[in-house]
Amino acid sequence: MKTEKNVLQNLRGNRIWIPVLIGLSISIWLLVRSLSETRFVEIVNQEVGTHSWVDYNSNGEIDFWLDKEFVISENGRYREETLSDILKSIDWTFHSFFWLLAAFIMMGVRDFGYMLRIRTLTDKQLSWKQSFYVIMIWEFASALTPGVVGGTAVAMFILNKEKISMGRSTAIVVITALMDNLFFILIVPLLLLFINYDAIFPDSALSMKHSINFFFWMGYSVMFAVCVLLFLSIFLFPSLIKSILVGICKIPFLKKFKEKANETGEEIKVTSRQFSSRPFSFWLSVFASTVLSWTGRYLVINMIMMAFLQLNFLEHLMIFAKQFIMWVMMLVSPTPGASGVAEWAFSSLLSDLAPSALVIVSLGIVWRLVSYFPYLFIGAFLLPRWLKKR
Repeated sequence: MKTEKNVLQNLRGNRIWIPVLIGLSISIWLLVRSLSETRFVEIVNQEVGTHSWVDYNSNGEIDFWLDKEFVISENGRYREETLSDILKSIDWTFHSFFWLLAAFIMMGVRDFGYMLRIRTLTDKQLSWKQSFYVIMIWEFASALTPGVVGGTAVAMFILNKEKISMGRSTAIVVITALMDNLFFILIVPLLLLFINYDAIFPDSALSMKHSINFFFWMGYSVMFAVCVLLFLSIFLFPSLIKSILVGICKIPFLKKFKEKANETGEEIKVTSRQFSSRPFSFWLSVFASTVLSWTGRYLVINMIMMAFLQLNFLEHLMIFAKQFIMWVMMLVSPTPGASGVAEWAFSSLLSDLAPSALVIVSLGIVWRLVSYFPYLFIGAFLLPRWLKKR
């Protein structure tokens, strides 16, 4: 009781604004840094550039993010601009605003799918409002951590604070990971039935094609293996997770958590038995909400591309397929929210669908403004409110 009072006391008064200011400061810093970054773009029309291209790394392609690829020249074909300058160069029309609104709606579909899934997995123990808080703070944590780390640990903490046992919270997070990986490994082969695999890679990425191809299928294999491991852990051998947790706590500085790990492991076993007995309709509902959320996430880029380009159905399908490669590249990113890697992947994989590098860079900025930065600001606002309540 004393500890609880101390925690509540720390969350009272002006202290609640500290995490708000920290969160907003990080969000604003990331946004300003992104918009103030400079990169080289190819000039259009009859304009005169300030730099010429030299193949500094001898890879046979123009690396717009690499300063050493460009040298000052009076009659060059390239110029240096900030991302904010590039963003201003977009021709904004009613058509573009309409499709950008559609992009935001797809973001809403994505989050609705996640909320629906978490409510289903908790047997509606969480209200829609609670589910909204959980998903937004989960996304906020993912936006601030490297792609390879994600917001998994934060998600378990959030669910636990919503009065769901740690074992059940762990099992729920494991199942969400299972469903996400299952979506990936099932949809990729399905897409390849309708599109040419070689066409996924643009001409500008030919020199990297074999490397990207290798890492993509390596990532696919890892996700397949993880999917099998998670399935076995939840449905067939739930004691496996307990063994892993207890084994980790044998590390000297983690020994004090061994009892808690054992308790959590037992909770996971109980939860796993409960989930194993669920009917097929339950799992169909969970997977359907997963498909809804990921489809909404991927269609954001399609909507943004439609705002400024004319695309046919096959091109839309191609954009959708390319995002699976982007997902793998962002997943192994060491930067918060895959910053830098996401923009590079976007420009590299989708450059063949835009008339110029200037256009594709602009669309990449719009994509991040729609799909990444809002979670930083929403999370920075909601997290202190949630902490104060919980």
